[in-house]
Amino acid sequence: MSRRILIVRLSAIGDVVMASGLIPALRARWPDAHLAWLAEPPVRELLADNPRLDEVIVWPRGEWRQLARERRYGELARRVRAFVRELRARHFDLALDLQGLLKSAIWTRLSGAPERLALGPREGAQWLATRALARRSGDVRIGSEYRRLALELGAPESGFRLDLAVGPAAHAAAEQALREAFGLDETAPIPPFAVIAPFTTRPQKHWFAERWAALAPQLTQQSGWPVVMLGGPGDREAAAAIREATPGLIDLSGRTRLAASVAIIAQARLLIGVDTGLTHMGIALGVPTLALFGSTRPYLDTGSPDARVLWSARACSPCRRHPTCGGTFDCLRDHTPASVLAAARTLPALQARLAERAS
Repeated sequence: MSRRILIVRLSAIGDVVMASGLIPALRARWPDAHLAWLAEPPVRELLADNPRLDEVIVWPRGEWRQLARERRYGELARRVRAFVRELRARHFDLALDLQGLLKSAIWTRLSGAPERLALGPREGAQWLATRALARRSGDVRIGSEYRRLALELGAPESGFRLDLAVGPAAHAAAEQALREAFGLDETAPIPPFAVIAPFTTRPQKHWFAERWAALAPQLTQQSGWPVVMLGGPGDREAAAAIREATPGLIDLSGRTRLAASVAIIAQARLLIGVDTGLTHMGIALGVPTLALFGSTRPYLDTGSPDARVLWSARACSPCRRHPTCGGTFDCLRDHTPASVLAAARTLPALQARLAERAS
């Protein structure tokens, strides 16, 4: 009888990207397994078209919260019971809690899976698991904790590789957005371009608007590639500040859905970004990528000669959520437009482009 496996990683785009390596790893370990992923709606688009997943189960957390705000407790209870019933009807025998939080552990428990493995559990999540795996520092490879989990489950080392796939609709939406941005008709080819991803969830992970504004035109001047800026709907105000200071910058922030952003990145010749899901996507998709880290440093080894991390190893770094610099973010100030361009020029893809332009 083939295994039925539930992966629980509910949110955080970047973490879903890095955890995606478990999909081919689990396929290598159990080729005939039924693989399902439980996620919240915002990250569904990263998973729904992956042919190596059998299904994506969406936890409608927002809808349930709205019912609670409206005090429709009877309807909320009915929906919760129905969701749990449908989850248990799938008869999972292994549930993997990749988040290690109480909210994710509850779902592995409610799934009915007799074997429940929690990765780095906290908030009491370990009490809802049958086995826990600690997160260990020291492995600087991208997705290191998920790699370790794959090995713990008996997957081959070679089986772990980041795995993003979006469908034809996303590629069509990306094509349309790029054509409109470049002012092209349906017959003209889309020119080569670079992408910047300046936005993330916390200010101590952001590089500075004026430095992005200085970097983008220099990158275009050296490479000949126009620069496309990507971000989410909540980034539009910050994006406007960069766009207004950067003539020629193409701003698609908040103008495409997440899956279309994946498809745009897949076409890019180069991506430069901070510690954000879009940057990790570049690495996952094999796009030449330069990651600018400061208060966080999720990895140093990207696993690719065409993707590099630029990180200032100050005594206080990485401080994560507890900066000690009083908001000056000196670790990120160590990255200048000149140093970022110099690092980008070490990537084989940009070296080839510069050699092509010089010849």
